[in-house]
Amino acid sequence: MIRRFLLERDEDWTGVSGVGAVAEGVLFTDGTVAIRWRGRNPSTVFWSNFLDAQEVHGHDGRTRFTMLDN
Repeated sequence: MIRRFLLERDEDWTGVSGVGAVAEGVLFTDGTVAIRWRGRNPSTVFWSNFLDAQEVHGHDGRTRFTMLDN
């Protein structure tokens, strides 16, 4: 089943993406992840798995990946 999630930040230590819900994501059934960034310069990035996306965009725990679907 496809699962949706948000990337949420309370602190933007890079000064690029801001705070709050900064991106929307989808975890596909094969493990592939798509992240769509919000804001002034929206973009979409794909990852081969969820852990790689968390490692790069998690900012050492400063970003929450909040699942919207069970």
